[in-house]
Amino acid sequence: MLVTGPNGAGKTNLLESLHVGTQGFSPRTRVDAQLVRFGHDAARVALRGERVGVPLDLEVTLELGAGKRATLNGARLRAAEQLRAEVTTLVFTPDRLVVVKGGPAARRAYFDRALGRIAPARAGLSAEYGAAVGQRNAALRRVAQGVSTREALSPWNETVSRLGADLVAGRHETVEALEPHFVERAGELGLTGARLRYEGEPPTREQLEGRVDRDLERGTTSLGPHLDDIAVLSGERDLRAFGSQGEQRLAVLGLLLAEADLLAERRGTRPLLLLDDVLSELDPGRREILANRLRAGGQTLVTSASRNALPGEPAQTLEVAQSAEGTSSVRAV
Repeated sequence: MLVTGPNGAGKTNLLESLHVGTQGFSPRTRVDAQLVRFGHDAARVALRGERVGVPLDLEVTLELGAGKRATLNGARLRAAEQLRAEVTTLVFTPDRLVVVKGGPAARRAYFDRALGRIAPARAGLSAEYGAAVGQRNAALRRVAQGVSTREALSPWNETVSRLGADLVAGRHETVEALEPHFVERAGELGLTGARLRYEGEPPTREQLEGRVDRDLERGTTSLGPHLDDIAVLSGERDLRAFGSQGEQRLAVLGLLLAEADLLAERRGTRPLLLLDDVLSELDPGRREILANRLRAGGQTLVTSASRNALPGEPAQTLEVAQSAEGTSSVRAV
């Protein structure tokens, strides 16, 4: 599906609303108040579709000062983010290039989210590990201030090492599962020698105990997967440092398509793809390759200011326009 219209008409807002309605949160911000139109006190996203022939009704309501509510087929969910366990949506936006060109934290976050999508039972592992590191850091500061003893660090050394080992194992499994698909999809787009490499080892209790003096001096935990990185490579070149912006864009696209393939294998249904301004920096040949890949299966929404940017005829074209009052309207063309 092609979503077209002039710049500023609301194409990105449409894709953002679909992400909120299927995942319970925005890919742009974690501040829910920013999702409510200026001058209003509430917003609502309601979606209706089907999954493997079964009707699916999703609704997310945001009220300033009252939090966020979500329902799935009429049943209230405990948290809106539970939607992502039911519906899988992958999104590309121009700022997603940070996954390749940004620092290690951006890649850790990306692959931890991928781990949660591929293995939903482990979706909370990264947050659980981060909380344990935070508790160990707090204990380090108390010891440094003289209000606690070193013995208080022992249980946190154990917890951080155990959860850290689980998180490193999960990341390794995610990288290994994604890499064959990434090699193929990125190669199709012209990124030769694409591969992934996890850089880091699981922390042990003994290693953490051996770093206590250093950690007390700095007040932070200096070992563990919160400091690791996942290199995105073309041959031996790390694309963060030695890749052009075009190669970095192809790598992010390759990762998204690779995850879509893997999720289709694991779950039996393809995820919803939301591709915002993905075509603007691709040459005609790569646009053709991408269009053919997207037509291979699943539902995809692609935004573009030009109706001619997507090769071939889309299954449906939506036109977004903005009124004089600043509201957006969508119509099928």
